[in-house]
Amino acid sequence: MTDQPTFADLDYQVKKRKTRREEFLERMDCLIPWERLEERIRPHYFRGQRGRRPYFLSVILRVHIVQLCYNLSDPAMEDLLYEAESVRRFAGLRLSEPIPDESTILHFRHLLERHELGQGLFEEIKSHLAEQGVRLREGTIVDATIIAAPSSSKNLSGERDPEMRQVKKGNQYYFGMKLHIGVDAETGIVHSLSTTSANVHDVTEAHRLFHGGEKQVWGYAGYVGVQKRKENLDLEVDWQVAMRPGKRRKLEPDSGEAVAEKAKASVRAKVEHPFLDLKQIFGYAKVRYRGLAKNTQRMALLLGLSNLKRAQTLIAG
Repeated sequence: MTDQPTFADLDYQVKKRKTRREEFLERMDCLIPWERLEERIRPHYFRGQRGRRPYFLSVILRVHIVQLCYNLSDPAMEDLLYEAESVRRFAGLRLSEPIPDESTILHFRHLLERHELGQGLFEEIKSHLAEQGVRLREGTIVDATIIAAPSSSKNLSGERDPEMRQVKKGNQYYFGMKLHIGVDAETGIVHSLSTTSANVHDVTEAHRLFHGGEKQVWGYAGYVGVQKRKENLDLEVDWQVAMRPGKRRKLEPDSGEAVAEKAKASVRAKVEHPFLDLKQIFGYAKVRYRGLAKNTQRMALLLGLSNLKRAQTLIAG
């Protein structure tokens, strides 16, 4: 087969400027340790399966990363591969060659979910960053956010997702799941995560979010009393938990306690950056699948990508 350029290739080469999508994909291409991630997946990829010849792992992994970054369904991802030359170039595909269909994209996603490779790739990215000099320090910030789920029962099963729950926050009710994360207080890198239904209190998951070398732990007012829980009694850490809002409002603005609370808040602000990436940059403000397991694997890899974005500024600085 000759490597003859298509009309799409020729048109692409003479266009005047790069789109934001191109710039974003070029950035991710440079940040992601592709070989390391592929090695983690390779023992499971197409092992013992029959059927048509699979796409190269490097190609289908890149397709999956694009699908995650733009929060696309499997059919929408197939459409984008046909429509966008920038995405095909990122994935190493050409219109003159076979393009992965929605079933191929679906099967690869199921493979990652089945072997919990979303969390595995998250760990690989952490190890990669450690080798680049982005190491965990002695402080951890813990926090959680609600990821909404469809509350309607107008679906094939006629019921809401049984693993999602409703919770009241302020004067509003939310239905969905909760993502709990532990973030390094110095670098802002996510090092731990867990997921629960939305009605599980944040304080009950705090012990799953430590890396073991903490000397200080920061948390918002919802973590008041965390040090008294039996799973945390043996931890020798300095707990920097925010004061209850009602109590803080009574403080004099220039008092020592008020200054200390402001200092705590400035540290805790770093934990919001991964949530911003997850919900606003990657568009994952609502769950895409039913059940905690599928969404957990997806969010783990997205948090790994968020870590890479964050680490780029740390290494450059």
